[in-house]
Amino acid sequence: MKEMYRKSSSLMELVVRKENLSTAVTMVRRNKGAAGVDGMDVDEVEAHIEKWYEPLRKKLLQGTYQPQPVKQVEIPKSNGDKRKLGIPCARDRVVQQAIRQVIEPIIDPHFLPQSHGFRLNKGTHTALKQCVAYYKEGYRVVVDCDLKQCFDTLNHDKLMYHLEQFIQDKAILKVIRKFLTSGVINLSSEYVERKSG
Repeated sequence: MKEMYRKSSSLMELVVRKENLSTAVTMVRRNKGAAGVDGMDVDEVEAHIEKWYEPLRKKLLQGTYQPQPVKQVEIPKSNGDKRKLGIPCARDRVVQQAIRQVIEPIIDPHFLPQSHGFRLNKGTHTALKQCVAYYKEGYRVVVDCDLKQCFDTLNHDKLMYHLEQFIQDKAILKVIRKFLTSGVINLSSEYVERKSG
């Protein structure tokens, strides 16, 4: 991957490479998931990307790619409540994954080792191992915190400011901002703007 960075003049050029998009398609299909607002199933996305590769590539490089609004659904929580969840369309998931595959190796090394959420090769299992290690060091209290609706209330400008500390590619930043503000088709099938989250 480091070799690819040296040969490319922009990070977005790495995002739009066929190999990168193909890997992204594989990841999206592996994660399964429901269809978004366009109704396209994850199993259909590979043929779609193949057919529309050149226009997709051009839009991403120019920063003119326009994500679809996410489809809002409710999923049951263990306590009987419901949690609202946004489902991007399959093509947008592939683009998001393709961007992630390029920017994650740049950003991830800057996280603290104690950060286990939503990171490559990290998660609940590594957090538990860390707790065991701390216990062996003499610590006896573990605090598990969940910030209520954390991802629903993220400030877009602050998020972009922090991202810009590591990623300077304007096309990538422009597309990520568009993903943040693409809006939601709510439970009543109405379009709702997103100013945070």
